[in-house]
Amino acid sequence: MNKREIIQRLLLTGIGGILMGLATEPWGFWGFAWVALVPLWVNFFTIPKSVEMRHSLSLQFPLILAFIWGICYYGIALFWITGIHPMTWLGVTWLASLAIALFAWSFITLWGTALVILWTGLFLILSAKLSQRCSTISLALTRVLIATALWCGLESLWSSSALWWSSLSYTQSFGNLIILHLGQISGPTTITALLLIVNGLIAEGLILNRHKFSVLYYKNIQNIDVNKKSYLFFILALFFVIITHGIGLTLYNRPLENNPEQALKIGIIQGNIPNEIKLNYSGYLKALNGYTTGYVTLANQGVDLVVTPETALPFFWTDSNLRENSAFYQAILNKKVPALVGGFALKSGGYTNSLFAIDGAGNIISEYDKINLVPLGEFIPFSEILGKFIRRLSPLDATLIHGKPGQEFQTPFGQATVGICYDSAFANHFRRQTATGGEFIITASNDAHYSSTMLAQHHALDVMRAIENHRWTIRATNTGYSAIIDPQGRTRWVSNHNTYELYADTIYRDQTQTLYVRWGNWLMPVLLIVGTTVFFTKIDISPSI
Repeated sequence: MNKREIIQRLLLTGIGGILMGLATEPWGFWGFAWVALVPLWVNFFTIPKSVEMRHSLSLQFPLILAFIWGICYYGIALFWITGIHPMTWLGVTWLASLAIALFAWSFITLWGTALVILWTGLFLILSAKLSQRCSTISLALTRVLIATALWCGLESLWSSSALWWSSLSYTQSFGNLIILHLGQISGPTTITALLLIVNGLIAEGLILNRHKFSVLYYKNIQNIDVNKKSYLFFILALFFVIITHGIGLTLYNRPLENNPEQALKIGIIQGNIPNEIKLNYSGYLKALNGYTTGYVTLANQGVDLVVTPETALPFFWTDSNLRENSAFYQAILNKKVPALVGGFALKSGGYTNSLFAIDGAGNIISEYDKINLVPLGEFIPFSEILGKFIRRLSPLDATLIHGKPGQEFQTPFGQATVGICYDSAFANHFRRQTATGGEFIITASNDAHYSSTMLAQHHALDVMRAIENHRWTIRATNTGYSAIIDPQGRTRWVSNHNTYELYADTIYRDQTQTLYVRWGNWLMPVLLIVGTTVFFTKIDISPSI
């Protein structure tokens, strides 16, 4: 393979990664995701006929391609993390702030890219073993199954870590609401699996059709005319797209059963307090005034419950003196309208980022402590390795502690499924709460230090959670985007960015449970079991094709 061809392959693979990145919000070209893996996949298994190429780059070159694809995809999708710069308001120097931002972006991009590289290595090793006992068509179909099972398994593993955001599934949110409804079956894994299957079928069809190449890992390819059968893979890919979107459309078109007896009028306050002033006295006074005035206004509009964002009133609400002497608390005692208030809770060994349910009498009836803290923002992941580096650049002291798993959040109107900010990336966090009785979803966030790109992706994640759990969802944020999302994933209202806003609307509590809520991510182990079974058995399905 000459230098020109190497460059061409690298460019095509990079373009594929870029297309996958552009499928995410705020660009929202979700259709790209259905073909963005094709260049990477095709380049795995098509190489020139030269023997030396086969021996020298059979594994090394595909891993380089995987690195290029991953860097392009995750680098674009996660570029918003650089919005934490500048952090001079926290006492961090401008250069140190830039270094932290670039490090955070690089690290999280490489963390996602590691998934692609590991998937590539396992995929190629297993494909090589399969080629020894499978005919051409059987091998192609088996590879699609194995690749899908591997990717879904790795995503499940990555999502159990502290660093998680960009599943392939969220490339479809919130532009393709129809396919997102298949998330009700087995969560994000359902959509990820479909994307892998369609990309894989298209790629395998192109591989079979590239007669000018010898196709790596195919056994006795010269004895079979596979070009004529390649079109069947394109037809099968189109079939999957049509059928799955048809099923999604059926789910999407089901009428919402809004029981008037379960109606709940919600008021949202978007305080719009810049982080630069949030933690000083002037910022505190502005927040206290803005949220108190907003609460009174919404209470006068007859709302049943007022919702505030993450750390809306940044003091220890567990301290009765601080709480009871605040104007916001006195407004609750006066208006007697319950509120969900973002603040902090003092704990042994530190404090938690919390959401408090306050009833009309001013009592704290429930507390939710944020479980998934923001890496490098609220805690230092792999602190044994990264801690020394971060502390050299920043005076920040990571004293926030994780909330305990298994929390349930009660409101005066029943149990709610709750997430604070980064929790939105973890689908099982919401599923577990809904399975135990959550009747509507509340997410409270403060994304003031990020660009609108992050806000759009955060909203997209909450759209997925609303559909998967089939629950009305209320998003209360500091600077945007606050929103009301119905169980079909339709955004009924969304705020502007960097504005002070009040909004009231009616939602409906719901007790129904989707298949995903009842059974969780059952598809992932099924794919792994089926893939393992097929791998260890001699199944030749090519005669039927």
